[in-house]
Amino acid sequence: MALLFVARQTGAVTAANASEWKETMALSKKPITGMKDILPEEMEIRDYVIGVIKETYRNFGFTSIETPCVENLANLNCKAGGENEKLIFKILKRGEKLRLQEAHGEDDLVDGGLRYDLTVPLVRYYANHANELPAPFKALQIGNVWRADRPQRGRYRQFMQCDIDILGEAGNLAEIELILATTTTLGRLGFRNFNIRINDRQILKAMASYSGFAEEDYDQIFIILDKMDKIGTEGVQSELMEAGFPEESVKRYMELYRGLEETDDALSYIAGKLEQVLPAGVMESFREIIDSVEATKGDFFKLVFDPALVRGMSYYTGTIFEIDMPEFGGSCGGGGRYDGMVGKFTGHDVPACGFSIGFERIILLLLESGFKVPGKGRKIAYLLEKGLSSDRLCRVMAQAQQERESGNQILVARMNKNKKFQKEQLTAQGYEEFKEFYREELRR
Repeated sequence: MALLFVARQTGAVTAANASEWKETMALSKKPITGMKDILPEEMEIRDYVIGVIKETYRNFGFTSIETPCVENLANLNCKAGGENEKLIFKILKRGEKLRLQEAHGEDDLVDGGLRYDLTVPLVRYYANHANELPAPFKALQIGNVWRADRPQRGRYRQFMQCDIDILGEAGNLAEIELILATTTTLGRLGFRNFNIRINDRQILKAMASYSGFAEEDYDQIFIILDKMDKIGTEGVQSELMEAGFPEESVKRYMELYRGLEETDDALSYIAGKLEQVLPAGVMESFREIIDSVEATKGDFFKLVFDPALVRGMSYYTGTIFEIDMPEFGGSCGGGGRYDGMVGKFTGHDVPACGFSIGFERIILLLLESGFKVPGKGRKIAYLLEKGLSSDRLCRVMAQAQQERESGNQILVARMNKNKKFQKEQLTAQGYEEFKEFYREELRR
């Protein structure tokens, strides 16, 4: 508007080109690709889910924290985020630090980025405040993260994550608590018949070592193995051969997985096969996690040992787990142990383990199922005809306040001319009762 005003003072703008200016300067009403506006119906569900999550995790002793959405770019690129490090939204330097004319490369232009997950910020937070925090520290963090990813169903460029982490607990009590807290939360949200798939990176490495693969090849092997649920054992074998790995090693590797498919006791089978290469105590600890969860959990989910579960993050060092929702057709969260990450900041490793709920996918499933937020009171709409006297308006507002205090949700709105359409809209929003208030003189 300021530019248009100046132009008019010089006589440069006519009615015709002012209209053209408005058209060329029209702002986009759509959000950036991969990001979305959230309508009231969804927002109500999101608020409810966050409330259930916080209440449940609080009952398990987790404490809420918050970290900035922007992190030092060096932290985000610390070789811990896997493929996510290629998806960082980077931020230009500010003020005098940004010298475009003198820039020779990206390092001269950027120094920060939007966080792509909550784990790296948590570890930095812990490294910075360890002396002020209890040990072990049980953290709950809910917040938006950003990835320059290809949008698809249930996947956005800006999305909310919900993480719980335990830092400073070296034993498997951390895994047990994380699994029970997460599954209790999903159960309270009404989810049933899902699986928690569980494995251990040490078991994965021992299976590769037993087969004769070189340690420097493990990452490439695991990337191929991660396709097992899509291409099957034969497909994995073919891709390993095409990648140039020794036939004898590939054959021995696949025999392990075929044997696991045929046995009734997968843990005993794998413990026997890997006895010479698996670190002491790994299988005993892993079995204890499974036994403890099985003894405690309800019947609304299954805990499943999945020897082909990989998890993409390179920072995992031990137990890994994933939420498998049949109705979504994929993972709805996961996590694992990452004992080496704090040491990147402090030089001293601290045991750490975390579990993340796929918040956006959970919300998607609830929306698609027609989920309605349960409420203690009723949703009632007060519809007021225009022209109510001040005295009558005061009495109506007092009545509405009294009903709110009794636990009901009261909407006070002016009555539209098309009252039928207005009620239809309110009914779609969950309002189940309507009270109409007219000008007193019409009732005399």
